[in-house]
Amino acid sequence: MLAREWKCLCPRRHREGFLKHLELTGVREAKATPGYLGHQILERLCETCPTGRSSSVELALVTYWESMQAVQAFAGPDPEHAVLYPGDERFEIVPDKHVRHYEVLEQEMK
Repeated sequence: MLAREWKCLCPRRHREGFLKHLELTGVREAKATPGYLGHQILERLCETCPTGRSSSVELALVTYWESMQAVQAFAGPDPEHAVLYPGDERFEIVPDKHVRHYEVLEQEMK
């Protein structure tokens, strides 16, 4: 299993709207892709974010996949590049342009 991590900074005033937008774009497209296994959305306050945007939150979308072929079916032939969507700019996010992939060695949730 692979984990794909993408992050962005989002102004707090746009947080709710962007989370809905993310669900309707990236999450929806991922769910419709064969080999998708699930996702998590993580958040942290950006009191110490490198850009100094203290009025922002950092959001991370972690999706889980059966294989790199499944990731490529979602992200295209260069899976290291972020998949961004029309309308992202409305929320004034600062998106990472690259994503990270991890092999999941162990998972436990209770």
